[in-house]
Amino acid sequence: MMSDTASRDFSDIRIPDRRACVLRYQLDHWASVSPEKTHVVFQDGEEWSFAEVRRRVRAVAAGFARLGVKRGEHVAVWLPNGREAFLTLYAVNYLGAVFVPFNTAYRGNLLAHVVANSDAKLIVVHADLAPRLADIDRARLEQAVIVGRGDRGSLPATPFEALSGSGEPPELDRPIDPWDIQSIIYTSGTTGPSKGVLSSYLHMYSNAGPESWPMVTGEDRYLTVGPFFHIGGMGPPVVMLARGGSVAIVESFSTDSFMPLVKATRATVIFLLGVMATFLVKRPPSLDDRDHHVRVAMMVPLTDDAAAFKERFGIDIHTIFNMTEISSPIVSEANPAKPGTCGRVRPGAKVRLVDSNDCEVPVGSVGEMLVRTDRPWGMNSGYYKDEAATAKAWRNGWFHTGDAFRRDEDGYFYFVDRVKDAIRRRGENISSFEVELEVCAHPDVREAAAIGVPSEYSEDDVMVVVAPVPGRSVDPVALTHFLADRMPYFMVPRYLRVLDELPKTPSAKVMKAELRGEGITTETWDREKAGIRISRDKLSG
Repeated sequence: MMSDTASRDFSDIRIPDRRACVLRYQLDHWASVSPEKTHVVFQDGEEWSFAEVRRRVRAVAAGFARLGVKRGEHVAVWLPNGREAFLTLYAVNYLGAVFVPFNTAYRGNLLAHVVANSDAKLIVVHADLAPRLADIDRARLEQAVIVGRGDRGSLPATPFEALSGSGEPPELDRPIDPWDIQSIIYTSGTTGPSKGVLSSYLHMYSNAGPESWPMVTGEDRYLTVGPFFHIGGMGPPVVMLARGGSVAIVESFSTDSFMPLVKATRATVIFLLGVMATFLVKRPPSLDDRDHHVRVAMMVPLTDDAAAFKERFGIDIHTIFNMTEISSPIVSEANPAKPGTCGRVRPGAKVRLVDSNDCEVPVGSVGEMLVRTDRPWGMNSGYYKDEAATAKAWRNGWFHTGDAFRRDEDGYFYFVDRVKDAIRRRGENISSFEVELEVCAHPDVREAAAIGVPSEYSEDDVMVVVAPVPGRSVDPVALTHFLADRMPYFMVPRYLRVLDELPKTPSAKVMKAELRGEGITTETWDREKAGIRISRDKLSG
């Protein structure tokens, strides 16, 4: 089943076989050597073997080819997690075409921006989302493949089920190479228009493949709750295909249903992003907490809840630093003993911490993280149709992450803040990230965002915006006393604002720019007006 086109013909030993890193050849290989082994499990319990996945993927790929999709073409994909999203990812790449997912929350100008930027002629879209296309400039879009029943929108449409007709996908005019573009994933766009990150097959392989994440094996089942329009959702099927392992795909994260789904899907690897671990730890304990098959949890970031999570659920914890553009340059050992670390530099990656002039800062000092890899094409290939942003990010031959870190003498890295989110208060540099970690340690706080707001004196004062745990309320005075015992006096927030939910981008990142724009609102609590003063030594008032 594997043709000669999948074999090694690269003189550079840093470039693996196509069979190891290019989706078409990976799938053909595993369907040949492990045809009956399960590759994907869906939320309702249905399982597909490698052979079944290949049969279905080839059928859908043939359908896309009948609609005119050729290798190198961009296919827009606007779907929730599920069978259709999974098959579309594999089928598009099987043809050598480029998978371009859109966030399902997009609408209006943001939707118009990514549609125009994508240069896609065909979009695979859920019927519930299709009507939104009628309200925008559809740029180069000419036709749609519709998933589900309902309004077919304003484009000539083909039902998704009609793709799996007769026929075989066409032969390729040349092999798909590791450096060919596999996907374009749009970043959050918290401070400007979303940028399309160009990722090669080799970038996806390097991102969380066997070399980068050695703690995950081909015998594992990786549960993904991340959406397919995010690297955290699209990546797991790809990285488990590289290992000959399996993936469990569920629609989204829910605190109440997560552990039951973990058990039902027999997942052995889970990824806990942001406050997911905090949400789970703050649920009432259950006799079923250890009734599962999970052996590895990736916790990003590593919070104070790590020890409690391991003790309660009996799961080893690893952490990393990663983003769409890079490939897990920082990875930890199991259950890292250093609080708040992201880990150390993995083999094959290089990391520098620099000042604003790209000059390295001393050990222990804070600097922006710059990254590169030993392997060609091991990271992003730039931003699509944005040469200026690409040049700025890749200046001096290193990718600039925009994230501030410090490194200790043992080589462990610690995330400090997004460079643009750092707060300066009366001569002190404050990490909003560190403030948020301490605030979220309070049992009544579900999530938090720390921002700087103008001070009547100079520089900024610290403001924190919080959302309470469901069924609880946040007492500003109690929270202030709690924080005064846990952080330096200059970090304790002066202002507190309570919201039911924090505003987020479509990819669930807190919109700090919006919170900063709203600033001190009429309902914001001010501890100084409440008579509470924080000194270097004690709390009074």
